[in-house]
Amino acid sequence: MSDLELEEEIIMEDDFVPAPVGVEELLLRVRDLIDTARSMPMSASVIVNREELLELLDDALDGLPEELRHARWLLKEREEFLAEANRDADEIRSRAAATASRMVEEREIVRQSEATAQHIINEAEANARQIQHEAEDYIDQKLASFEVVLDRTMQTIQKGRDRLSVQIQPEESVAIEEPTENGFFDQEAH
Repeated sequence: MSDLELEEEIIMEDDFVPAPVGVEELLLRVRDLIDTARSMPMSASVIVNREELLELLDDALDGLPEELRHARWLLKEREEFLAEANRDADEIRSRAAATASRMVEEREIVRQSEATAQHIINEAEANARQIQHEAEDYIDQKLASFEVVLDRTMQTIQKGRDRLSVQIQPEESVAIEEPTENGFFDQEAH
């Protein structure tokens, strides 16, 4: 390996920044460290590297507040989202209830209007029938009165004719008059 390659490798190692490790991953490393540690003879205890274990635990404790802040922020966002969703749902329910109420009122108004209109039509038809019956009765009374007058007139005419027929005697001859020059009978001549 040349000096140039070695230098590039050193530069690359210096530029390497490890990705942040989460608390969960650090705790899993602690578990693995304890799990893979050598057991003490005749005991359930294990031998672990104290510095390595404490470093992992310190890193976990340092990362814990960041993750807790992130979790709290997520919980707060969730609560705000749920509160907004509940407000939206309440508003939608309120508008739906108002719309339903308005529709019920409009339907009731239409029903009442139809009932009122039908009542007015029924009254108008009843009044029309009553007026028609009254008109027919009035006309019938006038015709009956006219019939009485006409009957009396006919009786008077008949009496007059009967009187005229009694005055005319069959022996007397009635001279038939000749028409005058203008084509009319001269009634004054007799």
